[in-house]
Amino acid sequence: MAQRPNNHQVKAKKFLGQHFLEDETIAEQIADSLLLKDYKTVLEIGPGMGVLTKYLLKKPITTYVIEIDAESVEYLQSNYLNLTPRILEKDFLKYDLSETFKDEPFAIIGNFPYNISTQIVFKTLELRDQIPEFSGMFQKEVAERICSKEGSKVYGILSVLTQAFYDAEYLFTVPPTVFNPPPRVESGVLRLTRKANYSLPCDEKLFFKVVKTAFQQRRKTLRNSLKTLNLSDNLKANGIFGKRPEQLNVSQFIELTSFIEKDALDTE
Repeated sequence: MAQRPNNHQVKAKKFLGQHFLEDETIAEQIADSLLLKDYKTVLEIGPGMGVLTKYLLKKPITTYVIEIDAESVEYLQSNYLNLTPRILEKDFLKYDLSETFKDEPFAIIGNFPYNISTQIVFKTLELRDQIPEFSGMFQKEVAERICSKEGSKVYGILSVLTQAFYDAEYLFTVPPTVFNPPPRVESGVLRLTRKANYSLPCDEKLFFKVVKTAFQQRRKTLRNSLKTLNLSDNLKANGIFGKRPEQLNVSQFIELTSFIEKDALDTE
């Protein structure tokens, strides 16, 4: 016996950072931002009442959703019967995605809760071998930071680490008025497309450490901000260490990491 549709509107919960998108046109635009390359499955994070989900289900891919809010899960189960086996009532940040996807590639999409959006990006970077594509909506400031280039005031850790592995495109801005409840800020939709060659020609763990350490004191030169890495005087004489972190592009951060890696071997 088929379930009766649940027409009860899910109440947005502040502690989950929920702002439900109500503009169908924007939902369709976000769904259409997927390039549908190198994967057959997509995972939507935080589907709420399914305004984006319905457009994903029209595409020639298999859609999964992951939702922590029990009320939203109940709504989706009642209104999207064909989706029910692929509704994961889990916390994306804590869930081991290999339980569902094994080692198969999948894309990520969503109208992401602002309070965990950067954590979603960092988990995506950890799973970059499996995630060739990523599209979604963030607080505009965060979306701009992810996509910004060197020299920008908002260029930082998130920019460098993301762009080391993905091409980042800021797609369009979304006003607060299309959400219920409306957030206090504008939103921005971006797309990340994994680079054809996304393995770094340096120690990746050291690369992450160098980038994070450098930007912890972004106004200082690298010679000063990277003091804790115990660099040799010979290495610090290199001109690159006279620059501030925001002046280096991704390739230069990779080059910097290679210098530090070699210096550590030479001084052993």
